[in-house]
Amino acid sequence: MEPVVLESTNEQSPPVGLREALLRGQAPDRGLYWPRRFPSLSSEEIAAFAGLPYWRIAWEVLRRYMSGVLDAEALEAVCRDAYDFAVPLEPIGDRIHVMRLDRGPSASFKDFAARWMARVIGRFVREEGGELTILTATSGDTGSAVASAFHDVPGIRVIVLFPVGEVSERQRRQMTILRGNIRAVAVGGKFDDCQAMVKRAFSDPALDAIPLTSANSINIGRLLPQSVYYFYAASRVAECGEPVVFAVPSGNFGDMMGAVVARKMGLALKRLVAPVNGNDAFPRFLASGTYGKIEPSRACLSNAMNVGHPSNLARLVAAYGGRMDEAGAIHRQPDLDRMRRDLYSTSVSDARTREAIRAAWERHRLLLEPHGAVGWRGLEDYLAVEPLGGSPAVVLETAHPAKFPDEIVALLGFAPDVPPALAALEQCPEDYDRLEVDYESFRNYLLERHSMGSAGRQSSTRS
Repeated sequence: MEPVVLESTNEQSPPVGLREALLRGQAPDRGLYWPRRFPSLSSEEIAAFAGLPYWRIAWEVLRRYMSGVLDAEALEAVCRDAYDFAVPLEPIGDRIHVMRLDRGPSASFKDFAARWMARVIGRFVREEGGELTILTATSGDTGSAVASAFHDVPGIRVIVLFPVGEVSERQRRQMTILRGNIRAVAVGGKFDDCQAMVKRAFSDPALDAIPLTSANSINIGRLLPQSVYYFYAASRVAECGEPVVFAVPSGNFGDMMGAVVARKMGLALKRLVAPVNGNDAFPRFLASGTYGKIEPSRACLSNAMNVGHPSNLARLVAAYGGRMDEAGAIHRQPDLDRMRRDLYSTSVSDARTREAIRAAWERHRLLLEPHGAVGWRGLEDYLAVEPLGGSPAVVLETAHPAKFPDEIVALLGFAPDVPPALAALEQCPEDYDRLEVDYESFRNYLLERHSMGSAGRQSSTRS
């Protein structure tokens, strides 16, 4: 297999291999890395996944990207270790399934990429020596998954920025109870403010002494592992080569872009449904061809999707032949006709989200949390304009309902069962830092944290 070459969506940086893209996170020109060409899987190869466990499907898909990066045996060990939890497909009605991606250690779909990245990047750092600092902005679940996956990985420090007041208590505690190499920072603003400071840090010459990368969906290492569960689901719900409808609740659009990667590799998709909450920049763009950010982003019930300007739209636009920069300006229009044939998007209000949670439980005994409810309602909106016609459909449930107990109790009258990993949070004290939306303060914070770490290492060496 030929090594995979990745290019920046801003088209102003030289192409790189996958190892460099994983370690850099963001390209030097502030664009996002995207493969120049994609390895392919045949319909027969995908259908054969039906008899394989999840970790083996991950190995089969991801090994096609790893030539010259990680040998097959090492990748097998990574996949076996990362994917040691169930991935249920819950049948709901005629050929409709809900794929529950909430059974990992942080109870969200972010575990699928974070655990893979922690093992691969941790290996790179051990091989090269030195240290790496991971900067991550989170609107809810990314921070907890990254903190869990990278906790105590030698040579790696993690700094997670989250918008104060816009994550649930359990989401916050998942980040703030960890010590050692993990540090959470509450920012007095929105997710987009957190993300903007992180992106700026990657291209700040004053921080050149600190090796930085990202573990949110700025990094291509998030998208590649997230493509795997689309192959997994299709192999179990569809006949060989039969196209599938996937409904993916979308905020920063990294999860949805995993499906775009899978399509590029040969997975047959009838339509990719990408519903959003009140932050409706994408469905408006899809309808009109004119893009406008939501500033400030709107605080909605599905908090992990409170993104006014999704970073991954730059990759989506690139996938359809266009160019969007990091600020959202479109320099070359994508093929909107083809995009509209492939994608469907709708905005789901908080009222409709709550209605979907109630209706799913009353009609199907299907327990959804707010993000999965946006996905479910999005599929219903799509089916109102285009019936399935016998095709299979899969809705992604991206977080565990126990992360939102107050809302479930208010709507359904009972508290969801709490997984052991979440129950343990209640017993641990929190500790985190606080910053306002001010890049200079954030830069100084990073320099101080780096200096503290360097002083500690020198002291340890002298002793």
